[in-house]
Amino acid sequence: MNYGYILQKPKKVESKKPLIVFLHGSGEKGTDLEKVKVHGPLKYIQTNELDSYVLAPQCPENTYWESESLHQLIQKIIKENPIDTNRVYLTGLSMGAWGAWNLAFAHPDTFAALVPICGFVDRVPMIENCKIAHIPTRIYHGLLDDVVDVEYSISIYKKLKSCSKDIQLTIFDDANHDSWSRVYADVNLYQWMLSQIKNQ
Repeated sequence: MNYGYILQKPKKVESKKPLIVFLHGSGEKGTDLEKVKVHGPLKYIQTNELDSYVLAPQCPENTYWESESLHQLIQKIIKENPIDTNRVYLTGLSMGAWGAWNLAFAHPDTFAALVPICGFVDRVPMIENCKIAHIPTRIYHGLLDDVVDVEYSISIYKKLKSCSKDIQLTIFDDANHDSWSRVYADVNLYQWMLSQIKNQ
């Protein structure tokens, strides 16, 4: 599957730069690329700066994120731009968090950090959880979420906790499904993410 996408480049590219990959939720499917700017890092950089590339693909209507198609797109972007392959970060919300979990498990050696927000988790990640134990991971979910039950994030956190060196779960007591707005608006998320370096 070929995805439309936005690639936001840093203001100055004098050396290799990190790459943040953002997977949107089901509400932003389609062919209007403006939708991928509604949430996440692309919304953040409308009023803030990030010294990083940001890749935001768009999932077509009536489809879901496909790990291999996403991986091929990421490799294409890396090949065409001066990107530091030890600093590729993956995040997503709702359906995008589901896609991020699956992509991280399909290609665990690609990413230096993983940030899934309010995502459903398939059975395979639940079983093969230690496959991504080396990836620093921050999970976020709303306690009151009535779209994707918070138990998905709690369960995968418990599984990963047994073998992961660097994992945290944050549950917002007052949040329903939208636990992402406050996360993506926080400079600390990006500072943490961009400080992670693979193989260190």
